[in-house]
Amino acid sequence: MKNTLQLFFLICFLTAICPAEAQYQKLSSNDLKQLVIRMSGEFSSEQQSIEDSSYFHIKLRMKPIWKKEKDGYWLYVEQSMATMQEKPYRQRVYHVYQQDDTTIVSKVYEIKSASTYTGGWQDEKKLKTLSKDSLVDRTGCSIFLHKDAPGDFAGSTPGKECLSSLRGATYATSEVIISTTKLVSWDRGWDANEKQVWGAKAGGYIFIKQKEYPVH
Repeated sequence: MKNTLQLFFLICFLTAICPAEAQYQKLSSNDLKQLVIRMSGEFSSEQQSIEDSSYFHIKLRMKPIWKKEKDGYWLYVEQSMATMQEKPYRQRVYHVYQQDDTTIVSKVYEIKSASTYTGGWQDEKKLKTLSKDSLVDRTGCSIFLHKDAPGDFAGSTPGKECLSSLRGATYATSEVIISTTKLVSWDRGWDANEKQVWGAKAGGYIFIKQKEYPVH
């Protein structure tokens, strides 16, 4: 099962992320919202961690915020080990918007004093004080997404533009596939010699959607 999923991820990455722009599916007027609906909710990698012990059981929550904004959609994102949900290891805000007729961008921001908003996915009072002034742009770390023929969305960060110093890395890459039922995410860090220094080795984390959050 694991090898099949890894092959699926590789094929999707090669066919959906890397082709010439002319091969991208043209986006419909509803695709941006449909993508955000897929992204919004609670996800778990529990099944993958059971099948392969090299993967951890991770909880991922993406909560729509600032719903009155007209410049796309905004999501508060929290990621944690299932055994330490009160101490997330990643908190971000994503700004998801359509760039052109084939491209949707998920722009990534860090959050100042992020611990203030821990658990905001279940306690919206915490998120009421979160403002754009609290955000720090992670330059070069945006995900550029395109729709493939089967209707999934796939994308990645551009080249080596997403800088990272974590565990000796000089830059990071992220590759994502988003379907109606799951999200596959492969984050990796690379040093100056192009050696991978952090992140999963064999393939992306497979997050199964468990609960939806309303977008509007």
